Amino acid sequence: MKKTSKTKRLGDATLAIHAGEERFHVGAPVGVSIARTSNFTFASTEEMKRWAEGKSSAYIYTRYGNPTLAVAEKKLAALEGAEAAVVTASGSAAISAALFSLLRAGDELIATRQLYGGSYRLMRDILPRFGIGVRHVEADLAGIEQLVSPRTKALYVETPTNPALRLVDLRKAAAFAQEWGLVSLVDNTFATPVLQKPLQMGFNLVVHSASKYLCGHSDVVAGAAAGSAALIGKVRQYVVQLGGSMDPEAAFLMIRGMKTLEVRVARHCASALAVAKFLEKHPKVARVHYPGLASHPDHRLARRQMSGFGGMLAFDHKGGLAGARRFCDRVRVFLLAASLGGTESLVVLPIYTSHHRMSGAELREVGIEPGTVRVSVGLEDPQDLIEDLRQALR
Repeated sequence: MKKTSKTKRLGDATLAIHAGEERFHVGAPVGVSIARTSNFTFASTEEMKRWAEGKSSAYIYTRYGNPTLAVAEKKLAALEGAEAAVVTASGSAAISAALFSLLRAGDELIATRQLYGGSYRLMRDILPRFGIGVRHVEADLAGIEQLVSPRTKALYVETPTNPALRLVDLRKAAAFAQEWGLVSLVDNTFATPVLQKPLQMGFNLVVHSASKYLCGHSDVVAGAAAGSAALIGKVRQYVVQLGGSMDPEAAFLMIRGMKTLEVRVARHCASALAVAKFLEKHPKVARVHYPGLASHPDHRLARRQMSGFGGMLAFDHKGGLAGARRFCDRVRVFLLAASLGGTESLVVLPIYTSHHRMSGAELREVGIEPGTVRVSVGLEDPQDLIEDLRQALR
């Protein structure tokens, strides 16, 4: 992408389309090529020696880097306002590599209790096996000062949370981490860099399940992390050594997805708000979890912190688990499927999917009831979605 004035940042839509791509000469391809190769040649043994000594950035093996991956990384870094980014084989690969790059045996992590179930289970079941302790705080960060010890090294938050859509005050969390010398990480999957830029609010690292909104078409599993060049360099080492590198084909699909990110997110937000307002008035719905509603406990924070309220919501069915199951079995336009952020609207029961293998007490602590339904609002006609909800709830 050609350089513009240093004083003016290009808009997100422009960055999503052009960042990371070089097209300066006649005959240059408009689309990004896929470097579908496992390895790369050296010009000489001297160049090979320089690479081994860390003096060359030449490509050697796709697990270490690849031109197509580099475009995806530069594009995401531009959107997040980061110095660098690294793409991974999944969101879980990005999260685990980021945490392992920061924590050692004997260290402690403070994390919000309300997390994606996979992240929660990583912290509950895996990190302690490596001697890493985890202390949980509520999304409002109440009492977080009491959790800090000399062993605490990092703070990990997710906002909006999955699936209860609670918000963490990012500026407050970043200020706390800076005060105590902690590295701060945030899962920005639900919001995307279009709606929320945590690095500008003081966070050190951002992680994504790129399978969701960044790719946006329910056809790839991918992850990413963005932040300073120094921190991303450490994360990249763990991605390479643990084998969580992205495939070039997935990188191409991520690049393609990010090009339409802004327009898709705008439609997701508008339709989700319409769906949330309909559900809030329905007699069979006990509660709607969507930060765009004035009834949401974090609505004011969402207005300050985000430029839109997102395409995700959840609701609690008055009929409990039985009612929620009947509803999910009756939808016709919505699909009954896990994941989120694609063009198709989806419904799912968190207790059977994202938050399975969690006890009843753990589910209640994160705001999940037996009758909680998570809704990913896609790009269909919003009135068709509302009519489908109406008939499924009837």
